[in-house]
Amino acid sequence: MSILEMKVPSPGESITEVEIATWLVKDGDYVEKDQPIAEVDSDKATLELPAEQSGVITLKAEEGEVVQVGQVVCLIDMDAAKPEGGAAAPAEAPKAEAKKEEPAPVKAEAPKTDSYAAQTPSPAAKKILDEKGIEATQVKGTGRDGRITKEDAVTASVPAMGTAPAGGNRSQSTTKLSVLRRKVAARLVSVKNETAMLTTFNEVDMSEIFRIRKQYKEEFIAKHGIGLGFMSFFTKAVTRALELYPDVNASIDGDFKINYDFADISIAVSGPKGLMVPVLRNAENMTLRGVEANIKDLAIKVRDGKITLDEMTGGTFTITNGGTFGSMLSTPIINPPQSAILGMHNIIQRPVAVDGQVVIRPMMYVALSYDHRIIDGKESVGFLVAVKEAIDNPVEFLMGGDERKALEL
Repeated sequence: MSILEMKVPSPGESITEVEIATWLVKDGDYVEKDQPIAEVDSDKATLELPAEQSGVITLKAEEGEVVQVGQVVCLIDMDAAKPEGGAAAPAEAPKAEAKKEEPAPVKAEAPKTDSYAAQTPSPAAKKILDEKGIEATQVKGTGRDGRITKEDAVTASVPAMGTAPAGGNRSQSTTKLSVLRRKVAARLVSVKNETAMLTTFNEVDMSEIFRIRKQYKEEFIAKHGIGLGFMSFFTKAVTRALELYPDVNASIDGDFKINYDFADISIAVSGPKGLMVPVLRNAENMTLRGVEANIKDLAIKVRDGKITLDEMTGGTFTITNGGTFGSMLSTPIINPPQSAILGMHNIIQRPVAVDGQVVIRPMMYVALSYDHRIIDGKESVGFLVAVKEAIDNPVEFLMGGDERKALEL
């Protein structure tokens, strides 16, 4: 029998452990080579684990278990024949005939097996029950022979003290945070504790960008096959402002400040596994069309879970758009080791004074959070004003006075 031991590959140089987020196959299934068999969470991303060979799989780790890089997580019997119809061959198939010949003894022993298994939760389930303070005898197992699974433990409710209101639902559930979410949480707390973070605000008039998008929307899609959104204008406004105020495009390393001659812009994107921040490399050299095309490509990768670690590391400045969820104003948290982040918000029709007249304009609040250790108030305010003037007047500051040429039409 040829047995392959599948070990956890290294997702990156600095990663030593991952968490089994989801098994995509069951114990005893027949798997094909390169078939995704599990999703694993590292502290930077969620990655798929493909089968290294074809055969019948035996799982050696449970969902939610943290395993070391290089640890064996499953075995693949490469000599096992592929069953007809692609279904997995049951591991105990040869014993099925024996059960038919002697049904009585099997039935007689079943209750004892169920009773024992029901009081024996899996390691992951036991840990969750211990955290909840629930005895295993209080939980009905749904696993094989009544064994208590991780899912049973997660959905088990804590006995309420006193009497619950008639008809009221007082259940609760506990879900372990993914490695990625725990890492994000730790980084956000460290930013608050280790940086001198301040936030400055301004507002931008979106009238001209609305006009440009309305006027060229259909032609832009027909020519380039992508939509003309807001992010391309804000990205180019940011790269221009970073050239004017280079300290905003810097990071701190101990007693040293590192300035970058390029603008790698991190764009916050919401995906199935949470917030991801892929990077537009050398965004200062991109056209509006180039920014839109790259953002679309990265957003699809985030949505499909195919974004790589390299595509999410190394940014020098971040843009996040809470406005897509309806946020009117916020103080975004810096994405370390960067020193600043721009927050966009929703667009509201508001009365504003223009040339002494009250007019209704589509307005957006913008916020710049920055590390005051290396960015002074003059640079932070000046940077945000530069972003404002570019958004208020994109034809002059972002398009060189030629709208069609800037849009490559």
